[in-house]
Amino acid sequence: MSARGVPDIVFRAHRAVVGTEVVPAAVTVSDGFILAVETGPAAPTSPTPAGTDVVDLGDDVVLLPGLVDTHVHVNEPGRTDWEGFDSATRAAACGGVTTLIDMPLNSSPVTTSPAALDAKLASSTGKLHVDAGFWGGAVPENLGRLRELWDRGVFGFKCFLLHSGIDEFPPLDGAQMLAAMKEIAGFGGLLIVHAEDAGTIDAQPPPSGPAYSGFLESRPVAAEVRAVAQVIDGVRRTGCRTHILHLSAENALPLIRAAKAEGLPLTVETCPHYLSLFAEEIQPGATHYKCCPPIREAGNRELLWEGLRDGTIDLVVSDHSPCVPELKRFDSGDFGQAWGGIASVQLGLPIIWSEARLRGLGLPDVVRWMSSGPAEFAGLIDRGGIRPGARADLVVLAPDEAFVVLPERLQHKNPVTAYAQRVLGGVVRDVYLAGRRVDLDGAAAGTALSRSDPPAQPAQSAQSALSAPLAAHDAFSRTEPLG
Repeated sequence: MSARGVPDIVFRAHRAVVGTEVVPAAVTVSDGFILAVETGPAAPTSPTPAGTDVVDLGDDVVLLPGLVDTHVHVNEPGRTDWEGFDSATRAAACGGVTTLIDMPLNSSPVTTSPAALDAKLASSTGKLHVDAGFWGGAVPENLGRLRELWDRGVFGFKCFLLHSGIDEFPPLDGAQMLAAMKEIAGFGGLLIVHAEDAGTIDAQPPPSGPAYSGFLESRPVAAEVRAVAQVIDGVRRTGCRTHILHLSAENALPLIRAAKAEGLPLTVETCPHYLSLFAEEIQPGATHYKCCPPIREAGNRELLWEGLRDGTIDLVVSDHSPCVPELKRFDSGDFGQAWGGIASVQLGLPIIWSEARLRGLGLPDVVRWMSSGPAEFAGLIDRGGIRPGARADLVVLAPDEAFVVLPERLQHKNPVTAYAQRVLGGVVRDVYLAGRRVDLDGAAAGTALSRSDPPAQPAQSAQSALSAPLAAHDAFSRTEPLG
């Protein structure tokens, strides 16, 4: 134990992402918070006070702030055969994610009332291996009563502009979306939108059979562009702070750039699958790849990367959306019948790092998109960076090690992934939550977060067996490096 302000652990790193740079650093932690950050060539060998635990990191790893993933479908309660808090947060930890925010579907009940939020919180008790917050939902039935959920601590409200995939979470039409925006703007909240236009999609032939081209044609670019334009118009009319979820169509980028230049309170995310996969490689019947909006062509992918480079796209988050294998309809390979969603919360960091380095981008860029950016977006001011006063949520990454994705070794509940057998670079060696090394064989140490709470103040120090090496069969080593 330590008194607040007295060091109890120091991380000495030859390479750490501090701000926009990769530098040698000594990171001093007290009671779960970063007390000081020393940078420069001498930092990894700096002296430490007697009795302080020291974690000396090799020159083959980089110390990063923990990732913040604001788009995860945990599916508990109600659909825990799809996923659950224990398995989802285990997978998150193994992927370097130390904070996630759970979507209001596909759990049952959906998180559209205080009672449903209570059920969600109760179901998470004792199961969180990382910290977790919660989105509320905006549906026709709860318009006019959204403040109740906001006051209970949800981070914002998700809505759909077309059928969500489950009947208990119906979409908002244009007038209802405007009503939600006016209501949410009235109390300074946040609306997050699945932006595809229902009318445009309804006018297309429905997908059927194993050809990916048919599915892609059923969710055209125009559906996203029209919905994004509708959202921007709503933001302009109401002033509601609004976020566009999982952008897949580069054609919407000019609209978004113009809205941001206008000063509208609009942010945008995209996902690892849109930045790494492409339509031309998807084989007939490969329903692992089905998600909504869809994975588009390789040229579209490269223009999304340009949107990240220039800041038009703010965040990269997983949209981890798992299901039981039978719902993917591997028996028929029918894209029309298969459930849409890609499970990737454990793989987002190596996917994005692998793709970013090919394009001359660095780990500070990845941290901006996947840690500091999402933390700022969600109002989690106590995390997202290696800086004095921040939570000591830290990740030890071996950026030059590679591994093959083996579905059966992933931590999420069902061994289904669009990345099976792919070689990815970047192996997570260790993860620390509030200065404590995450031990997946021990008690779950994560916290349920509320937006209305002040930044967490861990009561205990980070002292423990933090500097102990990982056991040979620790879950973090189950994504094994090549060679």
